[in-house]
Amino acid sequence: MLSTMGAAIAPGIAILSYFYLKDKYETEPLHMVVKSFIIGILLVFPVMVIQYGFQEELTLGKVGQSFFIAGFLEEFFKWFIIYYTAYKHVEFDEPYDGIVYAAAVSVGFATIENFFYLVSHGGLSTAFYRAVLPVSSHGLFGVLMGYYLGKAKFAEPLSRQRFYLVLSLLIPVLLHGTYDFILMVGGNVWPWLMIPFMIFLWTVALDRSRVALNRSIRTAFGTKYDQEEVEKV
Repeated sequence: MLSTMGAAIAPGIAILSYFYLKDKYETEPLHMVVKSFIIGILLVFPVMVIQYGFQEELTLGKVGQSFFIAGFLEEFFKWFIIYYTAYKHVEFDEPYDGIVYAAAVSVGFATIENFFYLVSHGGLSTAFYRAVLPVSSHGLFGVLMGYYLGKAKFAEPLSRQRFYLVLSLLIPVLLHGTYDFILMVGGNVWPWLMIPFMIFLWTVALDRSRVALNRSIRTAFGTKYDQEEVEKV
């Protein structure tokens, strides 16, 4: 059991540590990040109940299962809790902070899901697959959610803030739904669909994290953003 628990926890901690330690200029308080991680763990339970309720009441095809049950419900509740526990907090004071807090909630959510899966589906034999796909994808959805939350926090005017807030939910929902849809309809060829999708996801998430970090550095030093980075969506 201890080895299974370690295998379940390690991937999420590794992903979170990577994005947390990238912020070398104004690292977020560790207790806030740990709190967000724990909130992500606890969030799994009400989301599972709500998902079960919808599945019992609604007849949904693969698109509905992928984009509503998995994509929308999971990402909405993560977004909702991040918005009210981190986005409005005084410690959210630079663009990159959104990535740290959203990644913490997302990998917390993925970690407990991963633990349940490993316990009930063969333990360590599936640990590598789970680390590479479900855990990392949740973390990367969180990075992109946090990127747009960071843009919204410091955008002007109000209409632009609202636009980025919508994107901070919409983009993770679409990506999460696409991920689940590939698994559902891919059949024997799903790895050949998933590999380019994950490469794309990692590439975009790393690029956006770089842009957000550069914005945070410029915010800290009181200089103007590069025009390319200001306009980048």
